[in-house]
Amino acid sequence: MTASKFLDKIIPYAVADMQRSHIAASLTIAQAALESNWGNSGLTAKANNLFGIKGSGPAGSIVIRTTEYVGGRPVQVAATFRAYNNWGESVADHSAVIVGGVSWNRNLYNKVIGVDGRTAAREIAAAGYATDPQYANKLIRIMDEYHLYQYDEFEEDDEMSAEDKAKLASLESEVNQLRVLLAGLTVSRDTLKSGVQEQGEAIKNVTGRLSVIEGRSVMNVPEWAEAAVHAAVAAGLLDTPTGGSHDFYRILTVLNRAGLLVTGQQ
Repeated sequence: MTASKFLDKIIPYAVADMQRSHIAASLTIAQAALESNWGNSGLTAKANNLFGIKGSGPAGSIVIRTTEYVGGRPVQVAATFRAYNNWGESVADHSAVIVGGVSWNRNLYNKVIGVDGRTAAREIAAAGYATDPQYANKLIRIMDEYHLYQYDEFEEDDEMSAEDKAKLASLESEVNQLRVLLAGLTVSRDTLKSGVQEQGEAIKNVTGRLSVIEGRSVMNVPEWAEAAVHAAVAAGLLDTPTGGSHDFYRILTVLNRAGLLVTGQQ
Protein backbone atom coordinates (compact mmCIF):
# COMPACT_ATOMS: atom_id res chain seq x y z
CA MET A 1 0.00 0.00 0.00
CA THR A 2 1.36 3.42 -0.93
CA ALA A 3 1.41 6.34 1.48
CA SER A 4 -1.20 8.11 -0.65
CA LYS A 5 -3.63 5.19 -0.55
CA PHE A 6 -3.03 4.75 3.16
CA LEU A 7 -3.85 8.40 3.85
CA ASP A 8 -6.98 8.28 1.69
CA LYS A 9 -8.24 5.39 3.78
CA ILE A 10 -7.23 6.51 7.29
CA ILE A 11 -8.05 10.25 7.16
CA PRO A 12 -11.88 9.92 7.23
CA TYR A 13 -11.67 7.62 10.27
CA ALA A 14 -9.24 9.92 12.09
CA VAL A 15 -11.20 13.11 11.44
CA ALA A 16 -14.55 11.57 12.43
CA ASP A 17 -13.02 10.14 15.58
CA MET A 18 -11.45 13.50 16.50
CA GLN A 19 -14.90 15.07 16.71
CA ARG A 20 -15.87 12.51 19.37
CA SER A 21 -12.63 12.11 21.29
CA HIS A 22 -10.90 15.50 20.75
CA ILE A 23 -7.69 13.64 19.92
CA ALA A 24 -5.83 15.41 17.11
CA ALA A 25 -6.40 13.64 13.80
CA SER A 26 -2.76 14.31 12.89
CA LEU A 27 -1.66 12.19 15.88
CA THR A 28 -4.00 9.33 15.00
CA ILE A 29 -2.85 9.35 11.36
CA ALA A 30 0.86 9.60 12.20
CA GLN A 31 0.69 6.85 14.81
CA ALA A 32 -1.22 4.59 12.44
CA ALA A 33 1.33 5.22 9.68
CA LEU A 34 4.33 4.61 11.94
CA GLU A 35 2.95 1.60 13.81
CA SER A 36 1.56 -0.14 10.72
CA ASN A 37 4.33 0.79 8.24
CA TRP A 38 1.73 2.69 6.21
CA GLY A 39 -0.71 -0.21 6.35
CA ASN A 40 1.81 -2.78 5.16
CA SER A 41 2.71 -4.54 8.42
CA GLY A 42 1.77 -8.16 8.96
CA LEU A 43 -0.24 -7.16 12.02
CA THR A 44 -2.33 -4.74 10.00
CA ALA A 45 -2.76 -7.12 7.08
CA LYS A 46 -3.78 -10.05 9.29
CA ALA A 47 -5.65 -8.29 12.10
CA ASN A 48 -6.48 -4.70 10.97
CA ASN A 49 -4.41 -3.57 13.98
CA LEU A 50 -2.96 -0.17 13.06
CA PHE A 51 -1.49 0.85 16.41
CA GLY A 52 0.13 -2.25 17.85
CA ILE A 53 -2.37 -2.45 20.71
CA LYS A 54 -1.91 -5.67 22.65
CA GLY A 55 -4.52 -7.99 24.12
CA SER A 56 -7.81 -9.31 22.72
CA GLY A 57 -10.01 -7.25 20.38
CA PRO A 58 -13.47 -7.59 18.82
CA ALA A 59 -12.07 -10.10 16.29
CA GLY A 60 -9.94 -11.97 18.82
CA SER A 61 -6.15 -11.82 18.94
CA ILE A 62 -3.02 -12.73 17.01
CA VAL A 63 0.50 -13.64 18.17
CA ILE A 64 3.27 -11.97 16.22
CA ARG A 65 6.93 -11.05 16.72
CA THR A 66 7.63 -7.37 17.29
CA THR A 67 10.45 -5.01 18.24
CA GLU A 68 10.57 -3.68 21.81
CA TYR A 69 13.23 -1.36 23.23
CA VAL A 70 14.93 -2.53 26.41
CA GLY A 71 17.49 -0.13 27.84
CA GLY A 72 17.32 1.81 24.58
CA ARG A 73 18.23 -1.25 22.47
CA PRO A 74 15.81 -3.04 20.06
CA VAL A 75 14.85 -6.60 21.01
CA GLN A 76 12.62 -9.05 19.08
CA VAL A 77 9.85 -10.58 21.22
CA ALA A 78 6.61 -12.53 20.62
CA ALA A 79 3.46 -10.74 21.79
CA THR A 80 -0.34 -11.08 21.57
CA PHE A 81 -2.11 -8.26 19.76
CA ARG A 82 -5.76 -7.29 19.36
CA ALA A 83 -7.54 -8.20 16.12
CA TYR A 84 -10.24 -6.01 14.53
CA ASN A 85 -12.83 -6.47 11.82
CA ASN A 86 -11.81 -3.22 10.07
CA TRP A 87 -9.73 -0.07 10.44
CA GLY A 88 -12.59 1.87 11.99
CA GLU A 89 -12.59 -0.44 15.02
CA SER A 90 -8.83 -0.03 15.35
CA VAL A 91 -9.04 3.78 15.31
CA ALA A 92 -11.88 3.77 17.86
CA ASP A 93 -9.96 1.44 20.17
CA HIS A 94 -6.84 3.60 19.89
CA SER A 95 -8.86 6.63 21.08
CA ALA A 96 -10.51 4.58 23.82
CA VAL A 97 -7.08 3.70 25.20
CA ILE A 98 -6.02 7.36 25.20
CA VAL A 99 -9.28 8.61 26.74
CA GLY A 100 -9.60 5.82 29.31
CA GLY A 101 -5.94 5.36 30.16
CA VAL A 102 -4.84 2.06 31.69
CA SER A 103 -6.12 0.08 34.66
CA TRP A 104 -3.45 1.45 36.98
CA ASN A 105 -3.77 5.07 35.79
CA ARG A 106 -6.95 6.25 34.05
CA ASN A 107 -5.43 9.72 33.56
CA LEU A 108 -2.21 8.48 31.96
CA TYR A 109 -2.88 10.10 28.56
CA ASN A 110 -4.97 13.08 29.65
CA LYS A 111 -2.43 15.57 28.30
CA VAL A 112 -2.81 14.07 24.82
CA ILE A 113 -6.48 15.11 24.55
CA GLY A 114 -7.50 18.51 23.18
CA VAL A 115 -4.03 19.65 22.11
CA ASP A 116 -2.34 20.15 18.73
CA GLY A 117 -0.61 17.27 16.96
CA ARG A 118 2.98 18.16 17.88
CA THR A 119 2.10 18.54 21.56
CA ALA A 120 0.07 15.33 21.49
CA ALA A 121 3.02 13.44 19.99
CA ARG A 122 5.35 14.63 22.75
CA GLU A 123 2.83 13.94 25.51
CA ILE A 124 1.94 10.43 24.38
CA ALA A 125 5.63 9.56 24.15
CA ALA A 126 6.29 11.07 27.59
CA ALA A 127 3.43 8.99 29.02
CA GLY A 128 5.19 5.82 27.83
CA TYR A 129 2.87 4.75 24.99
CA ALA A 130 5.87 3.30 23.12
CA THR A 131 9.34 2.17 24.21
CA ASP A 132 11.13 3.78 21.24
CA PRO A 133 13.08 6.81 22.61
CA GLN A 134 12.63 8.57 19.23
CA TYR A 135 8.88 7.93 19.10
CA ALA A 136 7.75 11.58 19.34
CA ASN A 137 10.29 12.78 16.77
CA LYS A 138 9.23 10.08 14.31
CA LEU A 139 5.56 11.06 14.67
CA ILE A 140 6.29 14.76 14.18
CA ARG A 141 8.38 14.08 11.08
CA ILE A 142 5.42 12.26 9.53
CA MET A 143 3.06 15.10 10.51
CA ASP A 144 5.38 17.68 8.97
CA GLU A 145 6.14 15.78 5.76
CA TYR A 146 2.53 14.96 4.94
CA HIS A 147 1.02 18.23 6.26
CA LEU A 148 -1.27 16.38 8.64
CA TYR A 149 -2.08 19.39 10.83
CA GLN A 150 -4.68 20.54 8.30
CA TYR A 151 -6.90 17.68 9.46
CA ASP A 152 -6.92 18.90 13.07
CA GLU A 153 -9.38 21.69 12.39
CA PHE A 154 -13.10 21.21 11.98
CA GLU A 155 -15.85 23.79 12.11
CA GLU A 156 -19.16 23.66 13.93
CA ASP A 157 -22.08 24.42 11.67
CA ASP A 158 -22.88 28.15 11.66
CA GLU A 159 -26.59 27.42 11.95
CA MET A 160 -26.15 26.30 15.57
CA SER A 161 -26.88 29.22 17.88
CA ALA A 162 -24.73 30.30 20.80
CA GLU A 163 -27.38 28.91 23.13
CA ASP A 164 -27.32 25.55 21.34
CA LYS A 165 -23.52 25.42 21.53
CA ALA A 166 -23.63 26.19 25.26
CA LYS A 167 -26.14 23.41 25.87
CA LEU A 168 -24.06 21.04 23.76
CA ALA A 169 -21.02 21.80 25.88
CA SER A 170 -23.05 21.20 29.05
CA LEU A 171 -24.38 17.87 27.84
CA GLU A 172 -20.94 16.78 26.61
CA SER A 173 -19.63 17.38 30.11
CA GLU A 174 -22.39 15.14 31.52
CA VAL A 175 -21.57 12.24 29.19
CA ASN A 176 -17.79 12.60 29.53
CA GLN A 177 -17.74 10.30 32.57
CA LEU A 178 -19.69 7.72 30.60
CA ARG A 179 -17.16 7.89 27.78
CA VAL A 180 -14.29 7.27 30.20
CA LEU A 181 -16.08 4.37 31.85
CA LEU A 182 -16.98 2.78 28.53
CA ALA A 183 -13.43 3.24 27.25
CA GLY A 184 -12.19 0.70 29.77
CA LEU A 185 -14.58 -1.95 28.55
CA THR A 186 -13.79 -4.65 25.98
CA VAL A 187 -15.19 -3.67 22.60
CA SER A 188 -17.11 -6.94 22.28
CA ARG A 189 -20.86 -6.49 21.98
CA ASP A 190 -21.77 -8.61 24.99
CA THR A 191 -19.30 -6.91 27.31
CA LEU A 192 -20.32 -3.46 26.10
CA LYS A 193 -23.96 -4.29 26.75
CA SER A 194 -23.12 -5.46 30.25
CA GLY A 195 -21.09 -2.34 30.95
CA VAL A 196 -23.83 -0.03 29.74
CA GLN A 197 -26.34 -1.81 31.98
CA GLU A 198 -24.06 -1.26 34.96
CA GLN A 199 -24.04 2.44 34.16
CA GLY A 200 -27.82 2.49 33.63
CA GLU A 201 -28.50 5.27 36.08
CA ALA A 202 -25.93 7.56 34.48
CA ILE A 203 -27.41 6.96 31.03
CA LYS A 204 -30.91 7.64 32.36
CA ASN A 205 -29.71 11.00 33.67
CA VAL A 206 -28.58 11.95 30.17
CA THR A 207 -31.50 10.60 28.17
CA GLY A 208 -33.91 11.93 30.77
CA ARG A 209 -32.99 15.41 29.64
CA LEU A 210 -35.20 14.81 26.61
CA SER A 211 -38.30 14.95 28.79
CA VAL A 212 -37.37 18.03 30.81
CA ILE A 213 -35.77 20.28 28.20
CA GLU A 214 -38.35 22.56 26.62
CA GLY A 215 -39.19 21.21 23.17
CA ARG A 216 -38.99 23.32 20.05
CA SER A 217 -40.91 23.18 16.79
CA VAL A 218 -40.28 20.09 14.74
CA MET A 219 -37.82 20.54 11.91
CA ASN A 220 -35.84 18.79 9.22
CA VAL A 221 -32.46 17.34 10.18
CA PRO A 222 -29.98 20.27 10.57
CA GLU A 223 -26.66 19.84 8.78
CA TRP A 224 -24.69 19.79 12.01
CA ALA A 225 -26.74 16.81 13.26
CA GLU A 226 -26.62 14.69 10.09
CA ALA A 227 -23.68 12.54 11.24
CA ALA A 228 -25.45 11.72 14.52
CA VAL A 229 -28.74 10.91 12.79
CA HIS A 230 -27.00 8.63 10.29
CA ALA A 231 -25.22 6.84 13.15
CA ALA A 232 -28.49 6.38 15.06
CA VAL A 233 -30.28 5.04 11.97
CA ALA A 234 -27.38 2.66 11.20
CA ALA A 235 -27.48 1.41 14.79
CA GLY A 236 -31.21 0.72 14.51
CA LEU A 237 -31.96 3.28 17.23
CA LEU A 238 -33.93 5.70 15.07
CA ASP A 239 -36.47 4.99 12.35
CA THR A 240 -37.86 8.52 11.82
CA PRO A 241 -34.87 10.87 11.23
CA THR A 242 -36.86 14.03 10.47
CA GLY A 243 -39.43 15.84 12.57
CA GLY A 244 -37.37 16.14 15.76
CA SER A 245 -36.83 19.27 17.81
CA HIS A 246 -33.61 21.29 18.11
CA ASP A 247 -33.03 19.77 21.54
CA PHE A 248 -33.54 16.24 20.21
CA TYR A 249 -30.91 16.70 17.51
CA ARG A 250 -28.55 18.42 19.95
CA ILE A 251 -28.66 15.51 22.43
CA LEU A 252 -28.36 12.98 19.59
CA THR A 253 -25.20 14.82 18.46
CA VAL A 254 -23.70 14.66 21.96
CA LEU A 255 -24.38 10.91 22.27
CA ASN A 256 -22.75 10.36 18.87
CA ARG A 257 -19.66 12.34 19.88
CA ALA A 258 -19.45 10.19 22.99
CA GLY A 259 -19.38 7.10 20.76
CA LEU A 260 -22.64 5.70 22.20
CA LEU A 261 -24.55 5.40 18.89
CA VAL A 262 -22.86 2.16 17.81
CA THR A 263 -23.92 -1.50 17.63
CA GLY A 264 -20.51 -3.20 17.46
CA GLN A 265 -20.97 -3.78 13.73
CA GLN A 266 -18.93 -1.52 11.44
